[in-house]
Amino acid sequence: MFEFDQYLGFIAFLTILTIGFWLMIFLLMFVVPYWLGGNLMEFYKERKKKIRAEREAS
Repeated sequence: MFEFDQYLGFIAFLTILTIGFWLMIFLLMFVVPYWLGGNLMEFYKERKKKIRAEREAS
């Protein structure tokens, strides 16, 4: 069966694997949509500002 150091290595591996899994879930479900939404809002604000500046210049 397993010796104690192999058992600790297996537990460490499972811990790292689990942390990586939940980190990927967190990044894909919260961080990426937040980042994309913020970038889209900034893009539309810049576009609206540019259109207003062109109208005032005309």
